[in-house]
Amino acid sequence: MLCYGLAGLLDRGKLAWRNSVLVVFSLIFYAWGEPVYVFLMLLCVLLNWLAGLGIARAERHRKLALTLGLIANLSILCTFKYLGFLAAQLVGLGVPVGVPNIALPIGISFYTFQSISYLIDVYRQEAKVQRRFWDLLLYISMFPQLIAGPIVRYGTIAEEIHDRHATAQDVADGVFRFLIGLGKKVIIANQMGELADQFLKNGIDGLSTAGAWVGIVAFTFQIYFDFSGYSDMAIGMGRCMGFHFNENFNHPYISRSITEFWRRWHMSLGSFFRDYLYIPLGGNRRHQALNILVVWFLTGMWHGASWNFILWGVYFGIIVMVEKYTLLKVQAKIPAIFLHLYAIFLFVVGWGIFYFDDFANMGKFFTSAFAQGGELMDFSVESALLDHFWLWLLALVFCLPVRNFVTQWYDSHVKPCALKSFVAVTAKTLVSIVILVLSTALLVGATNNAFIYTRF
Repeated sequence: MLCYGLAGLLDRGKLAWRNSVLVVFSLIFYAWGEPVYVFLMLLCVLLNWLAGLGIARAERHRKLALTLGLIANLSILCTFKYLGFLAAQLVGLGVPVGVPNIALPIGISFYTFQSISYLIDVYRQEAKVQRRFWDLLLYISMFPQLIAGPIVRYGTIAEEIHDRHATAQDVADGVFRFLIGLGKKVIIANQMGELADQFLKNGIDGLSTAGAWVGIVAFTFQIYFDFSGYSDMAIGMGRCMGFHFNENFNHPYISRSITEFWRRWHMSLGSFFRDYLYIPLGGNRRHQALNILVVWFLTGMWHGASWNFILWGVYFGIIVMVEKYTLLKVQAKIPAIFLHLYAIFLFVVGWGIFYFDDFANMGKFFTSAFAQGGELMDFSVESALLDHFWLWLLALVFCLPVRNFVTQWYDSHVKPCALKSFVAVTAKTLVSIVILVLSTALLVGATNNAFIYTRF
């Protein structure tokens, strides 16, 4: 941020220096974890830059240029993410093929989907082609959202590449949003992750029924605060530099149906599949059930080359499809509390499928969860609940739209402008200090806790 700020002094109202600093540090940031694969990302950007130019220039061959660009993107993604998985399945069927050991490049699913959205939007003439390679590289490699989203559409920030302004208020709001994300990750997600692993990884063989549910509820909190925390940090850093990324989460755990849940969870991925796959396939107009299943099969595949992710995608696809013809038509007649309980039960069970890539351990979990063997309760459950009471309470409260409640109360009770400003600044400052102190204390001596979605 210091170099970015100094570059602003050289720009004199323009953004060339700041954009260059942002690109260079984005590449350094990516190369820090993936020194070799930074060249793969550069190759992807080059291919998409050429494909975009081809779409814009070749009136008669626009579709061919788009097709070649999509094939290039999907070929790279499938090679690095799915080739080893497919080879292993062939070996399991008796086909004598070698199984390549290919490391998964960090963030490849995110920047590949951003590249695809860019090409399609240019083809649809919903966005102007980017004629400068450096500027397209800035869009795809921008470090705040590079490795775990949100998936930013090119049209969202196209104008801001060369025309953006970060006021003092933008920087203040961005820093506060970043700290909120940091707190979600360090204070809640990492601690919940330890509880989840205690039951679902280290204690899976002797898992009690209560232990199974405590473990999977802990993971339910972990994955939400981990992923939404990263999104908050990305949105906050972008805001500090004048970029406005779209929201990626909207309190999904207050949903009254699984359909609503997926409109609130990872919204950038949901809108991607809706706009670039579901609607082109026919959407609600024709073959709706098939379209839903295709989208959800691919949603599962997007999360990883493992059968549990495919099963997880199909599980939610079937529920969403069934809801279209049943629950959503009578939802208004059912008490809200029952709808909430219904949705909570189904997405918690879904996270049980998501967590286990080993079907043997998944079977042990569901056997224990539904009291088919073993103890109903043990001391470790009581200890996990009582010793971490405030952590559970904090996680539960901050799954709710607390910010909306506070904003509504603030707007209705704090009216004088001067007092309003003072209260807002003081409250944000105190919250920021508390989060920073607690996060720093928890990070000192802690082991590395990578964001969950960096592996997708």
